[in-house]
Amino acid sequence: MAAEWRKPVPVVTAESRPFWEACRRHRLLLQRCGACGALQYYPRGVCARCWGTALAWQEASGRGTVYTYTVTYRTETRGFREETPYVVAWVELEEGVQVLTNIVGCAPEAVRIGMPVVVAFEDVDDAVSIPRFRPA
Repeated sequence: MAAEWRKPVPVVTAESRPFWEACRRHRLLLQRCGACGALQYYPRGVCARCWGTALAWQEASGRGTVYTYTVTYRTETRGFREETPYVVAWVELEEGVQVLTNIVGCAPEAVRIGMPVVVAFEDVDDAVSIPRFRPA
């Protein structure tokens, strides 16, 4: 668990509760639309493609590649300024959806577009774990 978590904590809603409960168990979930079959990430109440509401949860492989990224060297955001520099990246999962996340477990200058990554959960406390990605 994190010694002292200073960053904002996710707000758990009825729509996102299954996602965050799975993260707590170190499992990454996606939603699949029962009407059009589209996969989506982040959790929401309707399909982003067809607006269908028949959504089911599916476990993701947790593997992907860095689609694009930026290194943040300076910020005034509470909890983040103490961790600069850090990487914010779009990771494309094997399932085809993209996830906005942080790359951890390596120096920011080691991150490259196309780099294989795997999900790594950061435990905030007994109730919340945040999905991040590290080099595979």
